[in-house]
Amino acid sequence: MFPHLPPLQSLRALEAAVRHRSFTRAAQELNLTHSAVSHHMRSLEQQLGTPLFRRVGARMIPTSVGARLAERVRIGMSELDEAMTEAKAGITPDATPAIVRLEISVMTDLAAQWLIPRLSRFSDLHPGIDLVVRIHADIAAPDPYSVDVGIWHQRVEEPGFVTRKLLDDFVIAVCRPDLIARVPGFTLADTPKLPMLRFAYRSWRDWQVAAGLPAHEPTRGPIFDDSGLLLRAALAGHGVATARSLLVRDALAAGDLVQIGDVCIPPSLEYHVNWRENHPRERAIHAFWDWMQEEIANTAPLKPSPIKG
Repeated sequence: MFPHLPPLQSLRALEAAVRHRSFTRAAQELNLTHSAVSHHMRSLEQQLGTPLFRRVGARMIPTSVGARLAERVRIGMSELDEAMTEAKAGITPDATPAIVRLEISVMTDLAAQWLIPRLSRFSDLHPGIDLVVRIHADIAAPDPYSVDVGIWHQRVEEPGFVTRKLLDDFVIAVCRPDLIARVPGFTLADTPKLPMLRFAYRSWRDWQVAAGLPAHEPTRGPIFDDSGLLLRAALAGHGVATARSLLVRDALAAGDLVQIGDVCIPPSLEYHVNWRENHPRERAIHAFWDWMQEEIANTAPLKPSPIKG
């Protein structure tokens, strides 16, 4: 019935090799030998009459034909996997629709400070979608094929991916109100008198220059390489922190933090939302994207800072 189809194992080997950019890692995933994966790729190339990979150093880079074929195979295998899940659950066209499981990878700070507190609202609006939330802490994006949606600091530049910027955000300085109360008549110029929490990926100098203060990077105090931990330190009253406005607006609205002045500087990194084109769970992905945009629009706006220059 399907005269052009090669063995399923060859297609699985192709999909894994394209995703890993390595025959060795594909072989490890599929419990095959390296030579077996190479044999599958040679057989496919002979059947198709065109190369599927080119070697660049230690990596096997798929050609445009190889990448496109692997994506089509991935979609087909996802459809088969969902069909098997429905069959195992005894789902028929007249039965209750199957729950869609959507795997998302999110930067740690965005997940902890903004996404997780809002997850119940997503579940209420979309009871047919279960989110599997995976945390990512590195600036470099992971394998974009490993999840359905990735919200990372880097765009996925590979062909076949949709990438959208989550929002236009900015960075402000915040701290607990009782910390400021220690300095009578506190003004913007008094900021250096407070403990200034340091972030490994953002200098204080840009904020100080924008505030009209001497640009002196703090030389003492803890340094955090995760902005979520930096915010937790600020909420615990350990000092002043620079933070993305989206991540602190809930705390500002609750009075747990206050903004120092009205100084805003651009972030050094953005949040980019990435997913594959023609994804088998595309409707669920768009539902999640639309919900995030609505939540961002409804996030508490910044109020004028009580601390002036």
